[in-house]
Amino acid sequence: MAHSTTKKSALRSLAALLAITVGLAVLVGGLFQWGGGQLTPRLGLDLEGGTEMVLAPVIEDGSAVNPGQLDRAVEIIRQRIDANGVAESEISTQGGRNIVVAIPGTPSEEQLEAIRKPSQLRFRAVFVQDVESATPEASPGTPSGTATTPAATPTGTATTPAASPTTAANAVVPEALRAETTAPTTPGAATSAPTTAPTATTGTATPTEAPTPPTDAEIEAAIAAQASRGLLTLGWEQAKADEAAATVAKEYVALNCFEPGSIDSVPDLKDAPMATCGEDGVSKYVLGPVEIDGSEIQDATSGYQPGPTGQPTSIVEVALSFKDSGRETFAEVTKRLVGLQGQPPLDQFAVVLDKRVITAPQAQAVITDGRASITGSFTLDSAKRLAEQLKFGALPMSFALQTNDTITPQLGEEQLRLGLLAGLIGLILVVIYSMFQYRALGIVTVFSLVVAAVLTYLALVVLGTTHGFRLTMAGVTGVIVAIGITADSFIVYFERIRDEVREGRPLVAAVETGWKRARRTIIAADAVNMLAAVVLYLLASANVRGFAFTLGLTTLIDLAVVVLFTHPMVQLLARTEFFGNGHTWSGLDPERLGAKEAPRYRGRGQFRPAGAASATRTSTATATRPTGLTEGQAKA
Repeated sequence: MAHSTTKKSALRSLAALLAITVGLAVLVGGLFQWGGGQLTPRLGLDLEGGTEMVLAPVIEDGSAVNPGQLDRAVEIIRQRIDANGVAESEISTQGGRNIVVAIPGTPSEEQLEAIRKPSQLRFRAVFVQDVESATPEASPGTPSGTATTPAATPTGTATTPAASPTTAANAVVPEALRAETTAPTTPGAATSAPTTAPTATTGTATPTEAPTPPTDAEIEAAIAAQASRGLLTLGWEQAKADEAAATVAKEYVALNCFEPGSIDSVPDLKDAPMATCGEDGVSKYVLGPVEIDGSEIQDATSGYQPGPTGQPTSIVEVALSFKDSGRETFAEVTKRLVGLQGQPPLDQFAVVLDKRVITAPQAQAVITDGRASITGSFTLDSAKRLAEQLKFGALPMSFALQTNDTITPQLGEEQLRLGLLAGLIGLILVVIYSMFQYRALGIVTVFSLVVAAVLTYLALVVLGTTHGFRLTMAGVTGVIVAIGITADSFIVYFERIRDEVREGRPLVAAVETGWKRARRTIIAADAVNMLAAVVLYLLASANVRGFAFTLGLTTLIDLAVVVLFTHPMVQLLARTEFFGNGHTWSGLDPERLGAKEAPRYRGRGQFRPAGAASATRTSTATATRPTGLTEGQAKA
């Protein structure tokens, strides 16, 4: 019964390993066919070459570049590029002024976007939010308004009118003036403007006539009044607020969000309001001065919002937390915004990256603990993108792209060939040693190494497509080192089995007992290797991180191969006649290993002690025969 149970357990382990291998192979094929993947691992900058860009810092006040700011910028750009894995990019400073970014292969659009948008992340109050139309008849898109709440309360989005008529200059008509563009019911009647805008009189019209859009001057006056109102909520004096509002109103009217690069000339001063566009390309804003800097963000994550019981709901959220230094400021901001509820868009605040609004949520409650939940019309991908923008968007300066060049491999195919040759030589030496030391049992080592190599190759190919992993020469070194680590696990296990055989146990029992003892040693050794890999990955530079990543990956694969292949195979082989009877070439021959013999009853109340070799049987018998008996009588 025990024999049958052990055999079934071994077969289940082998079946699980086969399922994992086939699953990875199918995944590689699927990614190659439909996911833009390839059938070989992606190579790093030193083996394939890539693209090199030089970024020049742009500081708005014209001050000198601070080395600390430059180092911080390098780290954030690296985090952005490597946010989804180990891309093995090289990012460094040049001359204490510029930043050089080298990306292997052809950079993806996401990587280029991460480099093109390395400016400040800032939080500003919203004074005006509207939607531009390419023509007066066009229907605008939906603005990017989301809701911000503490805990898990979903709320709706900020809304805007369904259509925004525009002037000849393509300036959006603000809400304050929309009523004036409606044809009066009485011919010749005049309509009075709201208190926030100058009076406008329309000519004689019939109800079927098209409304006359307001002039740019009327729009500018309405925007100035609204911006001045918003600045007053921040505690500004009336005269100062009116002056700043008049300036930003002119910028708003002149701004065309449909024109590429239109916001490049927009001033982005921390202590003044600004006119800008939304990331969607159709929303148009007037924002207040900067209230919180992006450097105050501690963390930002995305996923499904948890419900009251802690179980995830169907609502996708971006969870945002602030550092201690920004927590109090954020509480004051949300307190003011909550007091303005019912007065949109004054109850909104905008997150601005590279002068563009990436989201403009409403504040639904006062948040005192520095933890906010942003919800709205998110998908998992869009929420993840926003979380990365919030987390890695706060650079201490802006940058302009100076050069963009293609670079050749630093090492190339020859170095890769030599590295692979070194790995092949190491593999052959391990096989020779295994066959010499363990004879036929060494075949298990060979097949285990083959299985580990196949799993490693498939894993590297999948990670190259899904996480942007690039195999550099340092990573190749990590794979070569893994050959010795994997072989070491087999040696520990085989030597434990041989120790049990030397103690006189049958092979089947020796395999199980040896595995129980070897398993602890193997797990402890792999845990040390994994700890070293994690420390290297977290603390080392880019090239060493590639070595650490492959070292950690192959360590996990080694553990899986030993558990799911090596041990089950030895279990099955131990029940064969060749290995079970201790054939001379099996590697488990008891006599060759110097095995002890089990105690046996000799008759007349005498036992042959355990471990007594056949060569000493006569001397043992002679030493134990009674006095006065001849040798022949003693043998009889």
